[in-house]
Amino acid sequence: MPPNEQDSTLVKRLRDGIATGDPGAVSEALNRIDDDRPENRETVLALLDSAIGHDRGPRIGITGAPGSGKSTLLDALVGVLRDRGRSVGILAVDPSSQKTGGALLGDRMRLGSAARDSGVFLRSLAARDQLGGLSEITGPSLDLMQAGFDQVFVETVGVGQSEASVIDLVDTLVFVAQPAAGDLIQFMKAGILEWPDIFFVNKSDLGKIATRTATELLAGLDLAGRGDTEYKPQVLCGSAKHGLEIETLIDAIDAHQQYLKSSGQGEVRRAQGRVARVRSLLATNYGRHGLSQLTGPLEIETYVGARPESSAERLSDELGREVEAALGRKAK
Repeated sequence: MPPNEQDSTLVKRLRDGIATGDPGAVSEALNRIDDDRPENRETVLALLDSAIGHDRGPRIGITGAPGSGKSTLLDALVGVLRDRGRSVGILAVDPSSQKTGGALLGDRMRLGSAARDSGVFLRSLAARDQLGGLSEITGPSLDLMQAGFDQVFVETVGVGQSEASVIDLVDTLVFVAQPAAGDLIQFMKAGILEWPDIFFVNKSDLGKIATRTATELLAGLDLAGRGDTEYKPQVLCGSAKHGLEIETLIDAIDAHQQYLKSSGQGEVRRAQGRVARVRSLLATNYGRHGLSQLTGPLEIETYVGARPESSAERLSDELGREVEAALGRKAK
């Protein structure tokens, strides 16, 4: 059911506001997609559809164990990016308050002076009951924000194999390692080496212990089974607190973006991410039995590939109706 004229006007107003980076429009749009009332659903889907094909900049994931310095690194990155004239959007996924369900840390504790810059937009999201280190609205929130800012970051709660789902949402993933966090075997057992595109060993001012961690990571990359064998991640050492090698990290992110464009891997990654998102939404709503009601293992890939103008959320709704119809027929 298409949105009515009033909703269409709202979608256009928000889309145009997002395109200019207007924080009021971005905030209102993000609030809309967090509104899960059924009567609001079609407006949300129309808003998400309107963002497709309007990417202003890449999506960058920042992940790492608690205490590794992710937020401090983000603050340092934002400062340099603003000096380079780039606008920045940030989604910070926080642990959830057990009382309110909201983000436990919130915006105020995230960044320093960068958060007060008019060219920076920051939104905290609560992880809620999601086990993958992300909020369920992280994906659609990124879809909207990428249309309004030169660079969009998402910072996850913690790290682990379950958090690898962030790779389905971002173009470049930066893993923040802290010195003495583990040896090569521990990195491999945690699955850490398989998905980041750049490793940043923070707190390099600690000296040899930081260098040893970087050496362990470099050695492990030759052993890890990575999907893209043509690209070998960079391993950098620096200090977010003291601003060391932040420029180098941004250059590494830019270089990875250039690789994605020249190799065609960027389009491949985005396409795979869309399929993974739709599959995850369907699995959450209908479980393994529901997914088995689709006609074959490639139905999701085919369906998503044939509808590039539709958001992942709309596609999951449409396929969900097929699942429900199949379950209804079996129930009879």
